[in-house]
Amino acid sequence: MHYIVSLLTEPKKVGLNETSVNSLLAQWNGIDLKWLNPECAAEFRIERIPSDYIVMWKEFNKNFIDLVITPHHLRKKKLLVADMDSTIIEQECLDELAQNAGIGDYVADITRQAMNGEIPFDRALHERVALLAGLSSATIEDTWQNRITFTSGARQLIATLKFNGCYCVLISGGFTAFTSRVSEALGFHEHFANVLLVNGDKLTGKVQRPVLDKEVKVKVLEQLTTQLGLTSAETLAVGDGANDLGMIKAAGLGVAFRSKPIVASNSDVRIEHSDLTSLLYLQGIKYADFVKI
Repeated sequence: MHYIVSLLTEPKKVGLNETSVNSLLAQWNGIDLKWLNPECAAEFRIERIPSDYIVMWKEFNKNFIDLVITPHHLRKKKLLVADMDSTIIEQECLDELAQNAGIGDYVADITRQAMNGEIPFDRALHERVALLAGLSSATIEDTWQNRITFTSGARQLIATLKFNGCYCVLISGGFTAFTSRVSEALGFHEHFANVLLVNGDKLTGKVQRPVLDKEVKVKVLEQLTTQLGLTSAETLAVGDGANDLGMIKAAGLGVAFRSKPIVASNSDVRIEHSDLTSLLYLQGIKYADFVKI
């Protein structure tokens, strides 16, 4: 089996150095060097995973460059399943709602523990949502309008994948009140999340059961793979929290994106410095072929 070595970064952080790329190419006996973007993305092919991969990963990581090795087989993906909070968007929606309730720091700490796998997701979700009881439902629209921003590269990622025939799904342990808005704004085909329960114009402090958790994310990935007539090798999953680990491991290409330590340490593909367009480069798509937004 052949492998692809990808070197990725954001131009505003540091440009890829041609000398260092060529040096690694020679060190690993690589062939077929390609610059997918002259400023931030290069790749080449190797026959086996080098014994000093981790050493070199740490070296490039210090210089704000992501070093990734993936199988050469079936690079172009036909299904994307993407987490929302801290992945497609830069915030955690529940934390932003809590800011409006004056308990932002407390809720954010629970979120941090849950996303790092320190406490069960279900428990953390119910505990945090309960604290929102009585909050005006109008806070959802206010939060969407004034607090939510898309992660760099999100628009180009979805537009380009769709252009290439990929089915794009947004899935979240957060809430449909936000996945519906994000999905429409970016053009996802479908979205899945938890439902915040409302009584009149107030949040009840409860979510509709059953809860969408780590296991449900994996089931959605598997069910869509079957429905679309795909193999697991043709699937791509991306996320940052402990509840994303299952789908990251189950996908043909699972990416830990600017993730929590427990996710990073248990994922083969880690993106820490480049933006979401890195998922296009990992499929061998050149910047010149991106759908321009």
